[in-house]
Amino acid sequence: MSVNIKIRNAVKKYGNNTIIQDLSLDIKKGELFTLLGPSGCGKTTLLRMIAGFNSIEGGDFYFETTKINDIDPGKRNIGMVFQNYAIFPHLSVKDNVAFGLKNRKLSKDKIEKDTDTFLKLMQIDVFKDRMPDRLSGGQQQRVALARALVIKPDVLLMDEPLSNLDAKLRVEMRTAIKDIQKEVGITTVYVTHDQEEAMAISDRIAVMKHGVIQHIGTPKNLYQRPANLFVATFIGRTNVVNATLLYQNHKHYLKLTDSYEVEIDTINPTITKNQEVKVSIRPEEFYISDEGIEAVVDSSVFLGLNTHYFIHLKETNQKIEVIQESSINNIIENGTTIKLAIKKEKINVFDAHDEQSLTVGVENEK
Repeated sequence: MSVNIKIRNAVKKYGNNTIIQDLSLDIKKGELFTLLGPSGCGKTTLLRMIAGFNSIEGGDFYFETTKINDIDPGKRNIGMVFQNYAIFPHLSVKDNVAFGLKNRKLSKDKIEKDTDTFLKLMQIDVFKDRMPDRLSGGQQQRVALARALVIKPDVLLMDEPLSNLDAKLRVEMRTAIKDIQKEVGITTVYVTHDQEEAMAISDRIAVMKHGVIQHIGTPKNLYQRPANLFVATFIGRTNVVNATLLYQNHKHYLKLTDSYEVEIDTINPTITKNQEVKVSIRPEEFYISDEGIEAVVDSSVFLGLNTHYFIHLKETNQKIEVIQESSINNIIENGTTIKLAIKKEKINVFDAHDEQSLTVGVENEK
């Protein structure tokens, strides 16, 4: 059980409309790999091509060395978990989980043993005799996951499996999915538009836009060193500030406003000319200082551990968000003028025209 997936030069078309063009991808054996992107970016289309539910207009798909392009979906040995659970309403929890095993005509003892194993693994054994309409959304999704895994598939495919759950259940279920995936060790391809969900569960993530993979990497690398401005703005929250990158005496300087310039040593050393840039500064990468960019606090939101300040810069009037750890003292009052400095080792700088990163440390596996 568990295979690596290779995709080479995949093409998907609907009529004259090309959704995916020349996409190549390697998914490692046993990893939880997430396809992340906004609605319409092609992530579910690609997942359905792996499953065999969509036709393939070009390219090759492999499980290990076996080309699967023309293999019937029912013979690809995949488990599938859908957004809407897709469990059978007329069958009990136990019978839902056992369904795939019965279709494979296994012995009664084998069906009983494997079904009980996965009921316990998913912590739904106490509900085994219940009908689906007496289960919560999270319990129904656990049934769907148990049914997908009990057949011991080579690959588990999950299409927005948590989007119908409330916020608390989503957090609970994503933890369960991550723990169970590691315990079972199955190659899993997970589709979501929720970047926090992707960050929480994934070994690696592919960020997609208009059918093109923008960046493949670990959650940490995508967040800290995004390959381009789209990835920076899609993964987490960030402020995008126009600035000028200066190169003088073999050093780089970032001029964020007329009165604030800082030396920066994380720029690619091949950049040796002055140019306009866009700077991604995440809310936690600003800090209040005695020297820095003059700004005015417009409003604030206290969220316990952190306080979010909504601020405008005095020189440019640009609105930004700043996150500070909450102090035991008072929250900064609206209308207060402060000075902001940046954690320059953390910020990311992009070419103003093609929006590709100029910062060292980007690891893009695409």
